[in-house]
Amino acid sequence: MERKVIDFHTHAFPDKIAGKTVEMLSEKGGIPAHSDGTLGGLQRVLREAGVCLGVVLPVVTKAEQFESVTRFAVQINERRKETTGRDGEEAETSGAKLVSFGGIHPDSPDYRKELRQLSDLGFLGVKLHPDYQGVYFDDIRYMRIMDYASELGLIIVTHAGIDIGIPEPVRCTPKRALRVLREVKPEKLVLAHCGGFGLWEEVIDTLAGEPVYMDTAYSMGHISEELFVKLCRVHGADKMLFATDCPWGNPEKDLETFLSMPLTKEEQDMILHRNAEKLLGR
Repeated sequence: MERKVIDFHTHAFPDKIAGKTVEMLSEKGGIPAHSDGTLGGLQRVLREAGVCLGVVLPVVTKAEQFESVTRFAVQINERRKETTGRDGEEAETSGAKLVSFGGIHPDSPDYRKELRQLSDLGFLGVKLHPDYQGVYFDDIRYMRIMDYASELGLIIVTHAGIDIGIPEPVRCTPKRALRVLREVKPEKLVLAHCGGFGLWEEVIDTLAGEPVYMDTAYSMGHISEELFVKLCRVHGADKMLFATDCPWGNPEKDLETFLSMPLTKEEQDMILHRNAEKLLGR
């Protein structure tokens, strides 16, 4: 029986800038890319790894990029709709299906208007990146965005922990995330990279058991087996999401590493697709 896999954290860029963008980010982080950065490239890599659906997470690095980033994200979602037949079933394509979230910058001139726009366009969630956006996660600008996004029913995904391309300062630490959970109480918050890349012992001590999801993006092969299994058990496998951060993570290798972890079939299925299906309403 074929295993169902959803990758909750991927990236792609418009074809005309994908090559240069991937090259620049690879050099900045000192890591190889595992796709060419295009939508087609991402779909092929995910399909080859056995992933049926990838969630694309755009990052708005400047407030004025909101409209252009939103247009590209809309194109991704419209592209997916075009492969859906009259009976509602999605047609087979040469690659995995993709669904894109929206993005927003904490310096948005009107964050409520932009979040309403994303909601009205049918986006299921929004991506934040404290390091690329240069703002601490518990800054009031982010907390206002998360509060209103939650009111609109949007999923919120944020980079958490160390960013290997921008190592200092760490703008989303477990303690800052806990403050947001206490003060804002976002209903659908996802902390990427197992709650905080490179800070996993602090994640377990500070955030385990809290009402927050964590994805595994760019964590397989970096977090130890012992820490990962401990995190899944003390935090709850029902709040973990399989993710690769492709093109920075290698979907095939990451899935292989994940499946080698001593987790039960029930825990694997929750992390690989069931929790994502619940969040995405699928």
